[in-house]
Amino acid sequence: MLNKPLTQFLLACALALILPLALKSGVLASEILVYGLAAAACNLLLSYTGLLSFGQGVFFGVGSYLAALLLTRAGVGAPLSLIACALVGAALATFVGAISIRRQGVYFVMLTLAFAQFFYFLAYTFQDVTGGDNGILDVPRPIIAGRALASPWSYYVFVAVVFLVLFAALLQATRSMFGRTLLAIRENEERAAAIGYPVKAFKIAAFALSGAVTGVAGGLDAMLIGGAPLSNIEYHSSETILIMTVIGGGNLIASLLGAGAYLILGDLLSDVWPRWLLLFGLFLIVVALFFQGGLWGLVELAARRSERADEAEA
Repeated sequence: MLNKPLTQFLLACALALILPLALKSGVLASEILVYGLAAAACNLLLSYTGLLSFGQGVFFGVGSYLAALLLTRAGVGAPLSLIACALVGAALATFVGAISIRRQGVYFVMLTLAFAQFFYFLAYTFQDVTGGDNGILDVPRPIIAGRALASPWSYYVFVAVVFLVLFAALLQATRSMFGRTLLAIRENEERAAAIGYPVKAFKIAAFALSGAVTGVAGGLDAMLIGGAPLSNIEYHSSETILIMTVIGGGNLIASLLGAGAYLILGDLLSDVWPRWLLLFGLFLIVVALFFQGGLWGLVELAARRSERADEAEA
């Protein structure tokens, strides 16, 4: 029941409505949806296709830079900038995916990691375009109906709308024949190829869709923080997105839970101790050892126990 696409979409809508009530910071709430979108795109590769990619930061960073350049230097509006982020993210992911899937296992992982490092040093080298260490500054917020979304909560509404539209698109992709074929490839790639499915083409298509959504997330982040920093395309950006995906669990709505847990815990622990990542590392160890289904596994466990309790009462 909980894993049905309609249920996941309704949960995403509920979480988008709950965040403004639960959090005081509109920036943090927007950040959760932005990274939740990037983690959901990563989950399309990891949980539905079986591809452990360390290259998601490439698409996130390129989306940030492209949105920043279009908004600050070309005078392009936010909607068209996000569309451009999606198209460029898809094209770049097609290129990265087409090369990376030529190898499997650890060699595939190393190739995606190599691409992450390559694009990081590329961004660092061409400082006239990317701003180098300083990044691209003074990225404006969107202007909708002649009104700039300057306040954190007004921008949150914009982010929430984009998030829900793209989240619905990802859900539709996973429930379609395309998504079912990805699951077949994940379970037994050789059998899927023997049946006649073009396995490489499906993997590249999954990369393209994931890159498009991640590129949009990067563009949203640039408008959120008012800049496109070099750290957005760094290896640690890929690592962060992947950690959020693993913490959440094996479906798309779980990615939003993983992003929320990472960012909220980080916000709370950073007030406790400057070296909060040490404490967060302990949390990751606990999740890896005892909650291999991620936070979503705990939700499913609670749901099953509730059903059993209702049946016992009946």
